[in-house]
Amino acid sequence: MTLVVFLLVPGLHLLDLAGPAQVFSTAADLGHGYRLHYTAEQEDVPTAQGLPVRARTDWPALGPEDLVVVPGWRAPTLHGHGELAPATLRRLAAHHAAGGTVASVCAGADALGRAGLLDGRRCTTHHDVQDELARRHPAAHVVRDVLYVEDDRVVTSAGIASGIDLALHLVAVRHGPGAAARVARAMVVYARRNGDEQQASAMLRHRAHLSDAVHRVQDLLDARFADRFSLADLAAAARVSERTLTRRFTEATGLTPLRYQQLLRTERAEHLIGRGATVEAAARAVGFQDARMLRRLRARA
Repeated sequence: MTLVVFLLVPGLHLLDLAGPAQVFSTAADLGHGYRLHYTAEQEDVPTAQGLPVRARTDWPALGPEDLVVVPGWRAPTLHGHGELAPATLRRLAAHHAAGGTVASVCAGADALGRAGLLDGRRCTTHHDVQDELARRHPAAHVVRDVLYVEDDRVVTSAGIASGIDLALHLVAVRHGPGAAARVARAMVVYARRNGDEQQASAMLRHRAHLSDAVHRVQDLLDARFADRFSLADLAAAARVSERTLTRRFTEATGLTPLRYQQLLRTERAEHLIGRGATVEAAARAVGFQDARMLRRLRARA
């Protein structure tokens, strides 16, 4: 069971909180072990949208697999807003030092900075306060105009709707792209966006359609992209004929099922290579027999 602790600051934006909370709550509904906890330095927390929320003032016991998220707050400037007690900032730093993950949405990055978690790391925040974040935390490397950035278990996002992208990314990292795809589909979020990459994830880029048969095949391929499937296998999963599946899949996504699976494999391989894997090792891990096909697909991309 992963505990997700939301640290609430007065003036917080409701969507900064509700978006990620909905992702992890939906993941729990779909069978993944998440439990949500809301903590603050006061029980009643005013929000920027005028609806107060209530939180606990105690902190639960946290382990390395748990996550702390700091939603953003209304901040025309970071200075003078979102103040947290030194003891709270020490808790954030201690959780990360113990191997845990700490994330922020929008202005919440400033809280991570005050806890010393941005020093020497890449990070981001809402474009309105990027310059100020860089001035306040000169040891941080502020990446501008991206949706989210992950660096050594410190994950920061641009704010508002990008908090959903951040949370889906964390689900994908922990449970695989298929799990994130199912969460996004349940939330009717078919356009999950990658963090500092320019294009949308192949996993959901081709989900903006209403064909249940095609979604069933995509769910299967998303969850088991490294496996080998025949067209007959996929047609059986979709409960249609092979000819019908090929036609519907192409109409819905612009791709054949094979090409869609290749995109999933290539994207996952790029992720592994970016984390230090060799091309050969990444190719084997994602289901290619050798690295030649992966090299061809990367060159084509």
